[in-house]
Amino acid sequence: MHAQPTLSDPLPSAAETVPSLKTRVQREQVAALYATIVSATVADVAVAWTLVLTFYLVLKDWHVLIWLGLHIAQTATLPLLTVRSKSPDADRQSLFWARRYQQQILIYSAVWGLAAWFLLPADNVPMAALLMLVLMGLCSAGVPSVAPVKPVIYAFCIPMLVGLTTALAWHGGPMYWFMAVCSVVYLAITLRFAMQQNALLTRSLIVRFEKEALAEQLAEQVAVVERASAEKTRFFAAASHDLRQPLHAIALFGAVLEKELAGRAEQIHAIRMMRAVHALGTSLDTMLDLSRLDAGVIVAEIQAASLNPLFQSLNQLFASRAEEKGLQLRLRASPLAVRTDPALLLRLLTNLVENAIKYTPQGGVLVVARTRGTQVWIDVCDTGIGIAARHLGNIFEEFYQGNNPGRDRSQGLGIGLSIVRRLSDLLGHSVQVNSRPGRGSRFRVVVSAVIARESRPLPSTPFKRDADNSRPSVLATALPQRVLLIDDEIDIGDAMAALLGSHGVYIHVSHDEAEASVAFTHAATHQQPFDALLCDYRLANGVDGLDMALRLRARFAPQLPLLLVTGDTAPDRLQRVRDSGVAVLFKPVAANALLHALADLTEAQQASPQKMRSTHTPQPL
Repeated sequence: MHAQPTLSDPLPSAAETVPSLKTRVQREQVAALYATIVSATVADVAVAWTLVLTFYLVLKDWHVLIWLGLHIAQTATLPLLTVRSKSPDADRQSLFWARRYQQQILIYSAVWGLAAWFLLPADNVPMAALLMLVLMGLCSAGVPSVAPVKPVIYAFCIPMLVGLTTALAWHGGPMYWFMAVCSVVYLAITLRFAMQQNALLTRSLIVRFEKEALAEQLAEQVAVVERASAEKTRFFAAASHDLRQPLHAIALFGAVLEKELAGRAEQIHAIRMMRAVHALGTSLDTMLDLSRLDAGVIVAEIQAASLNPLFQSLNQLFASRAEEKGLQLRLRASPLAVRTDPALLLRLLTNLVENAIKYTPQGGVLVVARTRGTQVWIDVCDTGIGIAARHLGNIFEEFYQGNNPGRDRSQGLGIGLSIVRRLSDLLGHSVQVNSRPGRGSRFRVVVSAVIARESRPLPSTPFKRDADNSRPSVLATALPQRVLLIDDEIDIGDAMAALLGSHGVYIHVSHDEAEASVAFTHAATHQQPFDALLCDYRLANGVDGLDMALRLRARFAPQLPLLLVTGDTAPDRLQRVRDSGVAVLFKPVAANALLHALADLTEAQQASPQKMRSTHTPQPL
């Protein structure tokens, strides 16, 4: 009877920290045992038959045939053992199959140990030496196959060599005694080597599975981060929508109030209120830019672009702001051209220059471009407060402001550099930063160079803002006369009616598709068709405003200009609106921006009614 074997000594503590690691190591050890059983059996049979034939021809001793019969009987069970070990539940029964293998290898080794008693001649030292050489060779060749499991090593080596040693000692004589001692020494050396190999194999398996476990944990952490990022995006989209709805109504009512109080002392209060609304809207629009980039609705259109027009646009944007702070803003003219999307590169540089001016109390900001081989380095340098080394790794994260622990609103939201990172990834331009606290910072954008060519000046900003108050006031004659608004928010309907009504536009407010259908039917009956359709994207009960507006337009007025007004900034919805090609404004919409959008729709329809949709360019996402 043999005690139940353990596969190896207790694994190191590192293995115990992962519950399944020891089991996985054991399974691999057992699998390694069975991996070589077929090839080893074939080689063993060849050696056994050759040995028996040699000894029978030389010694003419029929006892060798008895041993050959024992070997054949033992070898016949090995293929069956291999087949059974491949059963579906073999992995779960690794200990059982390890015991079975140990039993078979013990019998195998004992049979070869008996070979010394059956074959060893009493007075033929050369044949005795040959048998000793064969048994030691079998032991050495088999050690790598049995090394994965310690008990199997003992079962393989000891019976075989003990049988040889005892047979040599039994025959006696100086030469046989010397060979017996050599066998004992060889057994000790072989066992030590096999133990070292077992330890090495076990450690390699532990390291392998620990690395796999770490890789799985890393994959899980990445998945958690991705889920958190997606949840964060959804949260901001939902929060943005819920904030934009009332703010949109406030902006519209504020615009009406500001117009009604024109020329009166109280107008200053309306102006201040609208300034605060505009500041909040700007913050929400900055978050919208993040959603647009995360949604993938901004597509880079890479082309050759001269840098001078970009620098001219930057100068137009920031010259007055730098002058107000007493700073020098220098943009060195450059004949260079780069391969980029000029509008997106302008936005990237805009954020860098804006950041530089914001954190530079004195001195100035320099924007310069220079060539380095096939690249162009665009440097934005300032003499500002600088960035401590411990903050450099985090400055491109959302809402991170190392120098603004109190979250001073005048210093922004901490999103500008996050947008820079997203834009650099989108464009394939690396951004490098070097900064010294108290001395200033240098942000470097690395862009591929091309041969300079003429290029028209770019617009002042690539992301069009809703709150665009720079355009002149809209003439009442350019506005549509009758507008149908579909919005489930009563306050927004009232605010829109008050604003457009103050500009001589009649507006009918519907809250759902049924009411809108009635309004269209009534307008057709009285021959007073609508000139434009305004619709919210997300309506009550989850109704899709875009689908509903397209259905209504197809049913009642296929050429009717359509303008989508929404506070929804979820990435999937942004992508869907972009794909639809419908013009869109994002709440809160400044009064002037809304009036201009309606005027643009009217002018586009009057210029080419049959191509109204294709000629009107929707607000870029």
